[in-house]
Amino acid sequence: MPGNGLLRTKTVEQSIKDTDEPGSRLRKSLSAWDLTVFGVAVVIGAGIFTLTARTAGDLTGPSVSLAFVLAAVACGLAALCYAEFASTVPVAGSAYTFSYATFGEFVAWIIGWDLVLEFAVGAAAVATGWSEYLRTVLSYLFGDDVRTSFDVGSVTVNWGALLLVAALAVLLAVGTKLSSRVSMVITGIKVAIVLFVIFFGITFVKAANYSPYVPPGETGAGAASTGVDQTVFSWLAGGTSSAFGVFGLLAGASLVFFAFIGFDVVATTAEETRNPKHAVPRGILGSLAIVTVLYVAVSFVVTGMVKYTDLATGDDGEHKTLATAFALNDVDWAANLISIGALAGLTTVVMVLMLGQIRVLFAMSRDGLLPRALSRTGEHGTPVRATILVGVLVAAAATFFPAGKLEEMVNVGTLFAFILVSAGVMVLRRTRPDLPRSFRVPALPVIGTLAIAACLWLMLNLTILTWLRFFVWMVLGIVVYFGYGRRNSLLGKHVPVP
Repeated sequence: MPGNGLLRTKTVEQSIKDTDEPGSRLRKSLSAWDLTVFGVAVVIGAGIFTLTARTAGDLTGPSVSLAFVLAAVACGLAALCYAEFASTVPVAGSAYTFSYATFGEFVAWIIGWDLVLEFAVGAAAVATGWSEYLRTVLSYLFGDDVRTSFDVGSVTVNWGALLLVAALAVLLAVGTKLSSRVSMVITGIKVAIVLFVIFFGITFVKAANYSPYVPPGETGAGAASTGVDQTVFSWLAGGTSSAFGVFGLLAGASLVFFAFIGFDVVATTAEETRNPKHAVPRGILGSLAIVTVLYVAVSFVVTGMVKYTDLATGDDGEHKTLATAFALNDVDWAANLISIGALAGLTTVVMVLMLGQIRVLFAMSRDGLLPRALSRTGEHGTPVRATILVGVLVAAAATFFPAGKLEEMVNVGTLFAFILVSAGVMVLRRTRPDLPRSFRVPALPVIGTLAIAACLWLMLNLTILTWLRFFVWMVLGIVVYFGYGRRNSLLGKHVPVP
């Protein structure tokens, strides 16, 4: 057991050995195609249906398509590092497991805590958005009086979000393969909707709507872009606002990064994959390539259909979506169809985010940093207790709390995880050159350094308030680690993990 205290590391061999222990063994049933479906299922969701229009209207103008390219470059660099790590250490837990093998237990815990911010908070926020789309779809069928929430005193209960999370928790407990099949069907529907947006929407494109491609900097009508809501880079550079102009473009790239979040979920399922050394890299890189092309195409078409100012957040706080662009072109039936596609799309986003969170908790509990009972698997080869816990937590958050503006909180945590994974690959290459690697990052020192720089750059273009909230979340995680995790760590107790 190399190292001691906060720097003690869990060897790659021990991590792989733990995957065969009775009682906490996950069923290996996934293929490269299943992983690609999972990746596309979670990435094509809230970002493409809601974030595209809002970012164009509030921050970037038509250059939102370039913002997606910038975000995709950062994700692509990090994805290469994830692919090597996941094929070398095919164990549940993603960045948490990778960090345990390279940086030690304390950093691994921080990353695990960080992933809660990405997966659980993200799932709750998207579930709340799903409920809003459900209300819209039901209103088409039964009239405008349909609601997916009700008030109990001063508390609003979102029964739509509760219904979704409960159903998905049962589905995930029954089996990951079944979840993949359901995800495949729904993903096919929403990809068809996205292709419809591109090929039908392009007939409404007007070249004049692309001018100016990068609007001059100003305080956007719908964007809170000054004070603590100003980006860190804009503040450091002496800018007065981070809406439109170069600062707006960079802020937009950091925001639409949320749309790509999820491809790293593929790495959390490595332990359940039949041939992880080949399937995981293909799943990660394949899903990222597919969604990048779709995102750039959609953003280009939507900003060509209407003037970007028509997509700005309204004075009443109402956000614009893809459907807005069609409604403004008097194609209401297409707007309704897109709303139905968004409902399907957000379903798989919530499911796969919950899957990722469950696998991270499973890995942390197997190491003793969380209660060991969470790592026990049931008759279907899934961690049922961890699934129930995640289902309850996500359901509670989505049912009783408004979604608010959570995208940036999720972004800062994910980018931090990407930085550590990119650095960890370089560390493991140096410390364990003997490990078999079916996938190797080309020109690793260069690619790894660029990945770190790109992610750090996007973090600097998030708001000051986001950084303050992230700091508070990390402090809370440190308290939990020293209060429970460090004292109960099996590695710290010199007990074989198992």
